[in-house]
Amino acid sequence: MLTQPPAGPGVFDVHVRGTVFLDIVLTGLDDEPRLGTEVWTSGMGSCPGGIANMAVAAARLGLGTSLSAAFSTDAYGRFCWQTLGEQEGVDLSTSYLVEDWHSPVTVSLAYGGDRAMVTHEHPAPVDEPEHVPAARSALVHLAAVPQPWVLRAREQGALVFADVGWDSSTQWNPDVLAGLEHCHAFLPNHVEAMRYTRTDSAEAAVAALAERVQVAVVTRGPDGAVAVDAGTGERAEVPGLRLEALDATGAGDVFGAGFLAGTLAGWPLADRLSFANLCAGLSVQQFGGSLSAPGWGDIADWWSHLRRGPRTSATSQLVRRYGFLDAVLREHPPTRVAVRRATATLAVGNDLPTGPGPSF
Repeated sequence: MLTQPPAGPGVFDVHVRGTVFLDIVLTGLDDEPRLGTEVWTSGMGSCPGGIANMAVAAARLGLGTSLSAAFSTDAYGRFCWQTLGEQEGVDLSTSYLVEDWHSPVTVSLAYGGDRAMVTHEHPAPVDEPEHVPAARSALVHLAAVPQPWVLRAREQGALVFADVGWDSSTQWNPDVLAGLEHCHAFLPNHVEAMRYTRTDSAEAAVAALAERVQVAVVTRGPDGAVAVDAGTGERAEVPGLRLEALDATGAGDVFGAGFLAGTLAGWPLADRLSFANLCAGLSVQQFGGSLSAPGWGDIADWWSHLRRGPRTSATSQLVRRYGFLDAVLREHPPTRVAVRRATATLAVGNDLPTGPGPSF
């Protein structure tokens, strides 16, 4: 399979850019809110969202991560900047501050194992920086291809991993897929994949996408994922993990970061798919996209509990499928394996860690 050399001095593992939202996630809803009623929830969290979901998910897996995004100088922007830069260790040297601009905000309502979102956003009134740092890979939204920065990243040797979002027009114009010629991998969910390829199953959709991009991955939520690597001739399919779902916000982003990490490490397709599926499965057990992204500590805990727990035919199959984690976890230093999910919500200034940062 295609492997990337280890990151050298001044080279990141992954570069991402896009819009950072303040996500306010409400969990514990029994049903969708109805007009004229007031609904109380049992849980709430606030965290950086949008492109930050990808950045945090990658950083928690030990990848050197660079994020380029606009941050407002309002309270929400300060919170997102400091959470990403100081708590999560994401490099923000190519990010920039914008005055007199309201931070984009998304409220996510989690119920029934899924979520509905309400977003408020004004486009940032500045142009993004032209500089693209050297990186082994780039995580992008397909709509951003072929923006100049994506092409520059590719010219500099980055593998481009793309996802795609819901088409609010419901037209699902297949011309959107033209950008795949600049990508190494494409990771839509099954609904998106079937709509864009005009097919009626995830399997048919991934086969159609494999004709346009080297690595095609179609996620199926709790039913797992299927993938084809046209470069190596590998095909893999993994079932879903039966884990209790609290909030699906950002699960696709976490899946993408896990798959990217396995790709950079040179793993076989089946292991990459299984690992990404595990990362996404662990993420839906907690609320918030970036909040719930697992670190190696969470992965090590899950693996240890699985091996030491009661052995059934189902757990025996999981132990065999995830046996590669033994070697993977041995390769990571104890400090990295200690990284786990974070707890975060809006803080006042003296609740935040001190350290170098921008002047707001």
